[in-house]
Amino acid sequence: MTPLLDGLQVAQHELLLFSAFWFLVGALDDLCIDLLWFAHRCWSWIKGSDTKNAGAVPEDDDGSLLAVFIPAWAEQAVIGAMLRHCLSAWADSPRRFRIYVGYYPNDCDSAARIGEVAHMAHQIRTVMLPHEGPTTKADCLNHLWDALLADERVDGFTTRAIILHDAEDAVHSGELDLFHRLIPHYAAVQLPVIPVRAPGSRWVSGHYCDEFAESHGKTLIVRQALGAHLPLAGVGCAIDRRMLERIAQRAHGLPFDPSSLTEDYELGMTIGRLGGRTVMARERGPDGQLIGTRSCFPATLSTSVRQKTRWLTGIAFAGWDRLGWQGGLAQKWMLLHDRRSIFAAVVMLSAYLAMAVTGFFTLLGKGHLYEPAPIPASLSSLLILNSLFLFWRLAVRAAFVASVYGLGEAALSVPRSLVGNMIAILSARKAGFGYLRHCLGAPLFWDKTEHLVVPVPRHPRS
Repeated sequence: MTPLLDGLQVAQHELLLFSAFWFLVGALDDLCIDLLWFAHRCWSWIKGSDTKNAGAVPEDDDGSLLAVFIPAWAEQAVIGAMLRHCLSAWADSPRRFRIYVGYYPNDCDSAARIGEVAHMAHQIRTVMLPHEGPTTKADCLNHLWDALLADERVDGFTTRAIILHDAEDAVHSGELDLFHRLIPHYAAVQLPVIPVRAPGSRWVSGHYCDEFAESHGKTLIVRQALGAHLPLAGVGCAIDRRMLERIAQRAHGLPFDPSSLTEDYELGMTIGRLGGRTVMARERGPDGQLIGTRSCFPATLSTSVRQKTRWLTGIAFAGWDRLGWQGGLAQKWMLLHDRRSIFAAVVMLSAYLAMAVTGFFTLLGKGHLYEPAPIPASLSSLLILNSLFLFWRLAVRAAFVASVYGLGEAALSVPRSLVGNMIAILSARKAGFGYLRHCLGAPLFWDKTEHLVVPVPRHPRS
């Protein structure tokens, strides 16, 4: 028994050393982003600059159109309410808009819900795809692009920007004005994505609130300040029509890549490579709410793992193959930051295993059944340092969550980090095996997220 325990203690030491070292590397990476965000905020405050004065509304409105693209497959539960909310939220907007909704001929339920709203609103243009679904979101978006081009030729209007939304999004009333003002100055504009916690899913659905509050409140701001390419979120973003046409011309008329699992992420990278600037626009509307896109995210462990598996596969694995490591030092750093998720999951799993073994040895020691050797002083110091970084990391995230959702959700973000870690580990495992099968010849496939109706947000600050 003792040789077995001695071997287990060697494994414990190696797991602790491995996870502690790479946790430190990741913590330093995050700390650099924290410090850069703070420096950027200070500099912006000194200069008095933000997106609000990035460009003024043109005095002479040219009457150009804002085209909203919404792809739909099996969205009968949400698409009707979403379209009605868009029409209501933008009813008083002076901006001219048209909503293009794509659906499939074998999706009768979604078509019926879309038709119920479309026949009462001239701003909605329905587009039935010429083939049965489901295909990919990008394929549906490409057919909406073709419909827009046809309408431009027939009706003679010009389009300023194409706005992307999903069928469950709750839009903000100030969105169109913000896009109209900023698009002449940027190739793309991304609004914050503000997850709305699904009822009854405080932990799984809630952890998206924590991640997006920090990512869209800090990380993308730092990327923008460094001049790195900004990925698009696929919702709540507007792309200059001329930029999208440039991309389409380079891709045989298909601005959205149907072979990509994360076409929104890659679209942002493509805009950056073509010299276009993207801005993360964080402004509050007259109602005091942050102008952004409110959406419900998966509410169960299995659906969350499915969604994040697709994200990890598209960004960390396929993105590495498809995009490589192009760009300057800042861009390469941000690509590494995006793609570290798979390795970070391995490190987290190693750390949890090391904690379990350490707890086991603690119990044996208290029962005087086995006397483990003490942890070396150097490793103890590294663990203490990592503990301090962990407290810092949790405090920073809680601060960003509080800025959007208030103190209650900020307090929940601390225990929810464990849920996020579990989902990350399970998703990394599934993505890794899935991509291995792809390397052996199996095709990558689209794993659609089931959408929920967004409840009326009652967050005190968002």
